[in-house]
Amino acid sequence: MVVDLKVIEGEYLRDILQQPQALENTLETLDRSKELLDLAARLHKGKFQRIVLTGMGSSFHALHPLNLQLIGQGFTSLMVETSELVHYKNRFFDPETLIIAVSQSGRSAEMVRLAEVNRKRSAVIAVTNTPESPLVKHATAALFTQAGSEFSVSCKTYVTALMALKWLGDVLCERDVRQTRRELSHAAPAVAAYLADWKDYVWNLVQSLNDIRHLFFVGRGSSLAAVGTGALIVKESDHFHGEGMSSAAFRHGPLEMLSGETFVLVFSGDAKTRDLNLRLLADIQQQGGRAALAGETATQECFRLTSRSSSVRTILEILPIQMITLALAARADREPGRFELATKVTTTE
Repeated sequence: MVVDLKVIEGEYLRDILQQPQALENTLETLDRSKELLDLAARLHKGKFQRIVLTGMGSSFHALHPLNLQLIGQGFTSLMVETSELVHYKNRFFDPETLIIAVSQSGRSAEMVRLAEVNRKRSAVIAVTNTPESPLVKHATAALFTQAGSEFSVSCKTYVTALMALKWLGDVLCERDVRQTRRELSHAAPAVAAYLADWKDYVWNLVQSLNDIRHLFFVGRGSSLAAVGTGALIVKESDHFHGEGMSSAAFRHGPLEMLSGETFVLVFSGDAKTRDLNLRLLADIQQQGGRAALAGETATQECFRLTSRSSSVRTILEILPIQMITLALAARADREPGRFELATKVTTTE
């Protein structure tokens, strides 16, 4: 098969390659506003009985690491898609709920509805790339990413949201944010180092994804952010079906789909469940399935992630899937990420 990579060298690739700069710009501007510190103090005084984390699409998936951090700190934290929150779980809108709402535009239909339904009953922390937005105007406090403009598929806005949410979690959990800044300072260089070889990765994936019809991304814990977002961006970028789920959920049914036309990318993830993920990988391969590991010990370079911390690894985990989207587009001889039916901002419920 003859593949010309020029077809993928458009605006979506440009956004992918701009991710290191977006991360640097975001880290420079993250701060602890008075409003944010006031909410953190109220949280530790027991003024909030629950924290509701909400968003749509990749903004929702990006909340997984923060959810785990808050639960680990002893808080009652729940992830709820905004579309479900405003219509079916609106009893959460009360003064004892702290809402963390993530939206790159801050003006999607669901975020506008959230402001209408909440009517300032719950305190809201907005995490967004758009300061002048309905979400920010409604919010009690806001944290801004500096991703710049984005063509279509979320890439810069996703990784910078992960960074901002790590910062927010450490502020709410009263960690030393000087250490947080040092930790997050490794993210942009690590992403840049990976992307330096993007062309080699795409060439290799063009070959290894030969005859694939079904894609699965699986992991546990904080890796659920990458597997959920990854499945979404494959569909958006390539019009190719992919699914993201927990490693355990994959055993409950989808394991039956193993064949030469199915490829499973298993994220090694945190040490707590790494052995379980490695066992799944081995079982898939024993059954004759096509699978690969994404993590520090991956055998394929395009799936090998070097990270100094779990928060940086969470950011890096989306990169191999971005390479897959480019490879699939090259194989199909189509420009990745150009929407034909959807729009960048969803304004209809």
